[in-house]
Amino acid sequence: MRFETLAVHAGGEPDRETGAVSPPIHLATTFQHGPAGERRAGYEYLREGNPTQDRLETMLAALEYGQAALAFASGMAAMAAPLESLPRGAHVLIPDDCYTGLRVLCAEFLPEKGVTATSVDMTDLAAVRAAITPATAMIWAETPSNPQLKIADIAGLADIAHAHGALLACDNTFATPVLQQPLRLGADIVMHSTTKYFGGHSDVLGGALAFARRDDFFERVAHRRHVTGAIISPFNAWLILRGARSLPARMAWHCRSARALADFLAVHPAVEVVHYPGLASHAGHAIAARQMSDFGGMLSFRVRGGREAALRVAGKLQLILNATSLGGCESLIEHRASVEGKNPVSPENLLRFSVGLENVEDLIADLAQALG
Repeated sequence: MRFETLAVHAGGEPDRETGAVSPPIHLATTFQHGPAGERRAGYEYLREGNPTQDRLETMLAALEYGQAALAFASGMAAMAAPLESLPRGAHVLIPDDCYTGLRVLCAEFLPEKGVTATSVDMTDLAAVRAAITPATAMIWAETPSNPQLKIADIAGLADIAHAHGALLACDNTFATPVLQQPLRLGADIVMHSTTKYFGGHSDVLGGALAFARRDDFFERVAHRRHVTGAIISPFNAWLILRGARSLPARMAWHCRSARALADFLAVHPAVEVVHYPGLASHAGHAIAARQMSDFGGMLSFRVRGGREAALRVAGKLQLILNATSLGGCESLIEHRASVEGKNPVSPENLLRFSVGLENVEDLIADLAQALG
């Protein structure tokens, strides 16, 4: 079955009791059981599982070509679960360019659990090898990265991780499984903020993990989710399941518009550099072309003149909204250094751009008037 067909049908089978084509939402928090706790239909309590969540996890595992998947209340909950499931004394490698939440998690919370992290340039495999220690238990990749769209060689990282007995986890939020399937390239775990492209409409919060194997580590993460309660609500699970049905079609439009916008920005005199792996000038273009089927709907660019110039451009936009998050129907732009907290690491003149589903000529016109 081809990917687009999987996206429509995985987890979306008609309801057995009513024949409803659209899957029902099971909102119950508790399920009837026998006097000695005998489960009549496989469920007991919402935090342990429910039919809507099962449908979502079936879809996620299918689209990432994994043996199992777990849905979470948010992307951060999904990110934290495997990292916090590592044993005390473990060491993790994380990208030098990555989502701020990952950096904060590793700096402020993992040390409380006896887990340490080192930041490394994931585009440099030699640097990754050099950063490995005997305690390294996981390499956490993010490709394309947030917000500078760096590209890491997933297969190369998998070889390094496995040679040292470590796991490779990959944040696939920007690419989605439509464009990139890390488990097929050797990764052990794939993470998504399903708030973004899977939901696709800026109206649902969720996260997910897909696993290459339903093994002991999967069971450890699943047990942590059950006990700590980072479970997704049935309604949010249903919204994400619904969003997946149109994901391939939406991603094709996002990618097509992003390519046109990257080409426009790359030659604009007010733009210093464009970070988009679809450009031949991008340092990771060749690797992206090898491991991705297209280059995504995210890009970032640096404005000549520094921080104030970038903020002026963002402030002049009329159609493109200044807002955080990404992957929705509407185009969003964000000055990342302004929202990264006390110690921002993004370049002060960088704007991150989530390309929406509007007509690309309207988006180009808005950027043109803002850039001057």
